[in-house]
Amino acid sequence: MPVARSVPSAALALASLLASGYGGAKEPTMPLQLTSTAFPHEASMPARLTCDGGDASPALHWSGMPAGTRSLALVVDDPDAPDPAAPRMTWVHWVLYNLPPDADGLPEGVAASQLPAGTRPGTNDWGRTGYGGPCPPVGRHRYFHKLYALDVVLPDLRQPDKAHLMKAMEGRILAHTALVGTYQRQR
Repeated sequence: MPVARSVPSAALALASLLASGYGGAKEPTMPLQLTSTAFPHEASMPARLTCDGGDASPALHWSGMPAGTRSLALVVDDPDAPDPAAPRMTWVHWVLYNLPPDADGLPEGVAASQLPAGTRPGTNDWGRTGYGGPCPPVGRHRYFHKLYALDVVLPDLRQPDKAHLMKAMEGRILAHTALVGTYQRQR
């Protein structure tokens, strides 16, 4: 006659908890994502988004906000300036912060008056607010569209440049992602 083996009660309790979904296990969440209908990740940006076209900001869509997101920040910059073969600086094209987490994106060519309520502009490297499209002097440049989910609504930073915004965001970033587009002017 076979002998029944007993399972220790602690192991049985643990197996029961894990099977019921208890024990701290969380549903997997989708990571923060940023996409555009104008260009796929790491592909060429259309001329209409550049100084060679209408200089319109790209349509952007985001998803996968982490729990606790209170605001978003967007920075678009080019680490290949002025020449990708010998970059000397990162050129900032667009700075926005305090985008509300319930907004899911921005339309193409968004005007300041069309930004979601509460959104504040920062200063780009042309010394103005708003989007300034790619206008590389030489070679194919990369344009990083960086989205940050923050656990705070930032105070009025009075049109900060990228460095001041990054300083204000220190320790407040829950997640970040980037969409990269490229552009080279036709000569």
